[in-house]
Amino acid sequence: MQIDGSKYDTAGDGALASQQLKELIAANIIDVTNEPDHDQIQPASLDLRLGDVAYRVRSSFLPGKERTVKECLDSMTMHRVDLEPGAVLEKSCVYIVPLQESLRLPPSLSAAGNPKSSTGRIDVFTRLITDYGIEFEQVPAGYCGPLYAEIAPLTFSVLVRKGSRLSQLRLRSGHSSISDQAHLTLQTGQRLVDRNLDEAQVKNGVPVSVDLCGDANNGLIGYRAKRHCGVVDVDKSGVHRALDYWEPLYAKSKQLILDPGEFYILVSKEAVHVPFDYAAEMVAYDTLVGEFRVHYAGFFDPGFGAPEAGGLGSKAVLEVRSFDVPFLLEDGQNVGRLVYEKMLETPDRIYGREVPSNYQSQGLKLSKHFVAD
Repeated sequence: MQIDGSKYDTAGDGALASQQLKELIAANIIDVTNEPDHDQIQPASLDLRLGDVAYRVRSSFLPGKERTVKECLDSMTMHRVDLEPGAVLEKSCVYIVPLQESLRLPPSLSAAGNPKSSTGRIDVFTRLITDYGIEFEQVPAGYCGPLYAEIAPLTFSVLVRKGSRLSQLRLRSGHSSISDQAHLTLQTGQRLVDRNLDEAQVKNGVPVSVDLCGDANNGLIGYRAKRHCGVVDVDKSGVHRALDYWEPLYAKSKQLILDPGEFYILVSKEAVHVPFDYAAEMVAYDTLVGEFRVHYAGFFDPGFGAPEAGGLGSKAVLEVRSFDVPFLLEDGQNVGRLVYEKMLETPDRIYGREVPSNYQSQGLKLSKHFVAD
């Protein structure tokens, strides 16, 4: 098919939907090395697949305006890892992996990357890099070139292979973000988060708070990752015993002190709802609420938490890491914000309905890799 992105010059503002992503693949605007996987296209994003090699590098880096990623790898690479048969990426190490997808974007389209939910929940820090890039995760409008994943397992070493999908890509036409007033209107009419909010509280998105009351039956509020665990196979579901990797945490005075360097899985107090014509992203780090990070994998697809897609009561799982100092969290404390954006079209595949999900209708939940004892 002839490459033609001109239709998006006047398409308006919004994130591209699943059917539009299919069109871009067919037109080679999204160029794939191998045929796409049958479930690779999500309602508002495209899963990105690892290529056949990983480069162990001395440190994280950005190429900057004058260099390609390959030029940086020539001086930064310590070791080359073959991913074809599968390989372990060691925790506390940094790897760069060329992806099977590349882009030839028209001037009207830009893109952004984010880790997949399952990736964030095992504390694998994954970021998208482009040639001549000056920011992680951001692909400027009109970019033509390869895509790379920077992968840094922080808690568990992970087993990956060619084709493993750790991150995802959302494409946008124009400016898809919405105003504070639009957030407030949506909150009033469609209940984005299950709490009452006034105008002063809806600022740069809708606030999300943490639940430290815990499960009504056993008081479970979350999990803290254990150190010195086994390897996690990123492509297999329900194969690892949860208690081999995680320490359960229980309610104590509705408070939790976050220890620096530790990784926690917690859950929002509110149920979250993403209408079919919108997508959302959790603000990952906000110094206004504390020196900690609350979400690594920030994309929420159209239909997440929607009652008509089986999502009644869906909570936001929080991947939490404190930074330099211990930090006291209290029940109901705001820990992040959900920022919504318009879809260019209603997706033909809705999260939890046409797209099977491990996390629709979720409460507190570890990643799909773990099975309860």
